[in-house]
Order: sequence, then C-alpha cells, then structure tokens
Amino acid sequence: MQVAPSEKQSIIYIDGEFMPERDAKISVFDHVVLYGDGVYDTCCAWNGKVFKLDEHLDRLFESAHAVKIEPPLSKSELKEAVLETVRQNELQDAYVKIILTRGVGELPLLSPYGCTPSLIIFAKPYMRLVGEDAHEKGIRAKLASVRRIPDQCLPSKIKSSNYQNHVLVRMEANEAGYDDGIELSTEGHIAEAPGYNIFVAKGGALYTPKDNILVGITRQTVIEIAEREGVPVHETTLTAFDLFNADEVFFSSTAGGIFAVVEVDGRKIGSGTPGLIAARFRERYYDLLESGEQSAAAY
Repeated sequence: MQVAPSEKQSIIYIDGEFMPERDAKISVFDHVVLYGDGVYDTCCAWNGKVFKLDEHLDRLFESAHAVKIEPPLSKSELKEAVLETVRQNELQDAYVKIILTRGVGELPLLSPYGCTPSLIIFAKPYMRLVGEDAHEKGIRAKLASVRRIPDQCLPSKIKSSNYQNHVLVRMEANEAGYDDGIELSTEGHIAEAPGYNIFVAKGGALYTPKDNILVGITRQTVIEIAEREGVPVHETTLTAFDLFNADEVFFSSTAGGIFAVVEVDGRKIGSGTPGLIAARFRERYYDLLESGEQSAAAY
C-alpha cells in the first residue's frame, strides 16, 4: 500500500504493511511492552543510501538468534523493507530504526513460548543524540554510579530493546549537570556510554574497551579509518585514570557520528577543547557517508 507522507505523519512499516504514524500500533500485550523483550538496530541514510545496512542487519539477526526470536522476513527481504521505508518517507538523510519484538503470546505472562514476533521499521529525518554544537564544543561526561549490566547477566553484544540501564545512566548524568554518562563494569573498567562506544587517544594511538560493550558499527568504522590513516588501535581494558589522562576522548555512534568529550568528572581532557584526532576522524567518517561506497541505495 502506497501512502503519501505529510509534514507531521511519517510512514511506518509494521508486519508487512506501511501505514501513517497515527495508525502505527502494536498490542499492549506484546512482550516488548510488558518486559522490554525484543531486539533492535539503528542505521542512517545519507544522500538516499543506508550506510552499512548489511552489517546492521547481520547484527540484528545475531541478536535475534541469541534471544531465540525468529524474524518474520529473510535478511534480503528485511533489507528491501528498510529501503522501502526510506522511500515511502521520501527521505535522503534519515535516522532508521528496526525493532523486532517477541510478540504476543496466549497469555500476558512471562513465558516466551507461543509468541508471534512483530517487525517495526521507521525512518525519520536524520537526528543526532547530541546537539550540533557538540562537535564544536565537545561534551562533559560523568562516571555513573549505575554499573553496566555484566555479560554474565545479559550479553552486551545483544542489542536488546531493554535500555533501562542506559536510561538510568543518562538520567543520573543529566540531573548532575553533565551532558552524558559513562558506564563502568562491575569491576570498575570503562565500558561504554548510553548509545555510544568510547575511544581514548594517547601518544598517537587509539584505545577502546574490548569487553562488556555493544560492538558498534560506527566503532568498527573508526577502527577501519584508523587502519587507513596509519593510527594504531588497541582493544583493551581502560580505567577512569586512562580517561582523565588521555590526550583526547571521543564517542562514536550511528546517531551522533564522532564527537569529543572534553571533561570527565570535573577533569579537563587534554586541552579541554575538541582535539585534532576526533576532528579528523569525524571528517573521514562523513566522507564515507557522502561517498556512499559502503551504503545500500534506496533510490
């Protein structure tokens, strides 16, 4: 069904149908509503092409397999559904989210068996988790008291729809006057930020946490850029001390790109302003988006 988008109503894909935003609904008894029981992935379209869509779909299917949710579409069918969602909304630059829920079971109880999964895709005009001025000024981050859920409890490689942990970290940081929070593992090691991976620049090399993190597509892109730029990257264990004494710290994510952290827990990072490495890598990242060489064309 072809639906004409309007300024206020985006077009949403749900279980094989495209519909106006006002009509896009799922059951209140879906496990994703009752228990946060689902997986998702987020990607972006740039100049009408979805960046690294195959990699995003691979990660979504791996997450789904790990939690035993069977996607209703094959990977190639889902790829076309994502591209069609971008087309239906007539977008060139878009924030795209794919949500796969456990679905509705016979009874609104915890049992995951006998549920029919639901698939939701939406595309909105490209938006960032941080404001435009974050690239110019950098952000201030707080080490959160709320710890990252350990892999023994919920594998961090699963991109789960249950983000309560991240919400609490963001809330704690914002209410303390910071732009965002940084999550530590239960052992006190640097993990990630809510929706971001973390990089430390020190002595001409990059360092990034190796454990208890979501392996971000943008994180992997930073590593690929570093290889082309001749910058060594070490996936390792980091502590707060490493952040405090870094030359630069920066975050990476699909909904934000690459941007500098200029203060952590009241400690100035480097010069206290966005550094040259973060700026250079951000430029290379947007060059990749502009080129479309690693993207799937919607048009």
